[in-house]
Amino acid sequence: MKKIILFVTALTLFSCKSVPLEVVKTMNLKELHTEQKDVQTALLFTPFENKVVSLQIAKGKQLAEHVTKVPALLVCVSGSGNYGDERGRKLSLKSGDYVKIEPNIKHWVDAYEDSNFLLIK
Repeated sequence: MKKIILFVTALTLFSCKSVPLEVVKTMNLKELHTEQKDVQTALLFTPFENKVVSLQIAKGKQLAEHVTKVPALLVCVSGSGNYGDERGRKLSLKSGDYVKIEPNIKHWVDAYEDSNFLLIK
């Protein structure tokens, strides 16, 4: 788990290409790396608050509806769940999937099984 956290943090901080903020579908980390290289980087997100938070949600439980004041990136590390927001987006998440969370939009996360996420702000 520590290696995954360090990898995602390093990927976020030291990458050289970016993904547009207007992405509205769930994406998987593997989709970012299309070159035939042994080591690749890709900028996912530029942190505003410089926080990386580990989030664990038990099977059948929910991270209740809330709002973030800054853009955030939610990465599913293990397990599976669903991201939903007040705009009607409902995105299934599995290991390696991520979603960009817009500021000032109510959103929530449901876990289909015991799940771990990284929240980067």
